[in-house]
Amino acid sequence: MKWSQIPLGALQTNCYIIENEDKTCLIFDPGSEGKKLIKWLEKRELKPVAILLTHAHFDHIGAVDTVRDYYQIPAYVHEEEEGWLTDPGLNGSKYFMMQEQIKVRKADHIIKKEGMMKVGDYEFSVFETPGHSPGSISFYFENAGFVVSGDALFKSSIGRTDLPGGNHKQLIKSIHEKLLFLPEETEVLSGHGPITTVGEEMDQNPFLNGF
Repeated sequence: MKWSQIPLGALQTNCYIIENEDKTCLIFDPGSEGKKLIKWLEKRELKPVAILLTHAHFDHIGAVDTVRDYYQIPAYVHEEEEGWLTDPGLNGSKYFMMQEQIKVRKADHIIKKEGMMKVGDYEFSVFETPGHSPGSISFYFENAGFVVSGDALFKSSIGRTDLPGGNHKQLIKSIHEKLLFLPEETEVLSGHGPITTVGEEMDQNPFLNGF
């Protein structure tokens, strides 16, 4: 199993492609530029089986319908943000987008709790990591040694909490209880910016010191 990072859109939101040797793949957070993403996948002859969302802010969901319709695959989101996909006021595009508001059709599957999850031949753990948004979740691939953290944890930073539903204290709690307990060598695949590791953030992240 391997992963690829593809920054998309004006905010360079990281979309991640997790692929197996059989060329199937999972798509995490297709935030924009759906045609560009499809072209990338087609060039590599990959076969997507599902779209999974770490949360439903506009910059993480903008290309969901384009990709979902092209490949005829389901999309997954946490139940706390089930209604955000269709509501520009909740997903933020009403306030941040200059020209268009983002509306995406409802998710095909709703994630209601933490625990092990299986999609196709992929098995991974779902962690509820709210704080940046109420329904933020992280996807942990233990055997492969990485976690897709969305906008919870970044290299030397954390997700913003000044948006509707954000909660700084809750985010810090989520990071410490759900992410920093992972092995230090675990790669953190963040929603924006470079990859980091759990160990690096334990040692160097100024937002996490003194907890």
